[in-house]
Amino acid sequence: MKGHCHCGAVHWQSEGKVAWSCYCHCADCRRNCAAPVTAFFGLPHDSVQWGGDAPRIYRSSDRVERLFCGTCGTQMAYRNADDPVNIHLYTATLEDPSSLPPRFHVFHSARLPWLELQDDLPRFDRTAG
Repeated sequence: MKGHCHCGAVHWQSEGKVAWSCYCHCADCRRNCAAPVTAFFGLPHDSVQWGGDAPRIYRSSDRVERLFCGTCGTQMAYRNADDPVNIHLYTATLEDPSSLPPRFHVFHSARLPWLELQDDLPRFDRTAG
């Protein structure tokens, strides 16, 4: 599994097992990505190898770091101290995003009222599980 930013300066690869894949509707992710919804998937932290330029880090809160390309600004990943096992990578950074569709929605109660994704996936008001 491989991924990269828009300009190709930051890239990653992993042979780790995907833990989960979801849509996130929270206001922080919407604002950070300037998008009405985003999609993430989880991989074990130690299974992801970064290449090219190192991602830059923005600490958006005491417990959260957001990784991005310092050249083109592409959001690459999210690290949360509450999840010491997995790094949350943005699905859109995958070389083939269609290969890993989301399996559920999180923070669905925070979704924008004008966006309704027509699927039968489970929806959680906060995080899954």
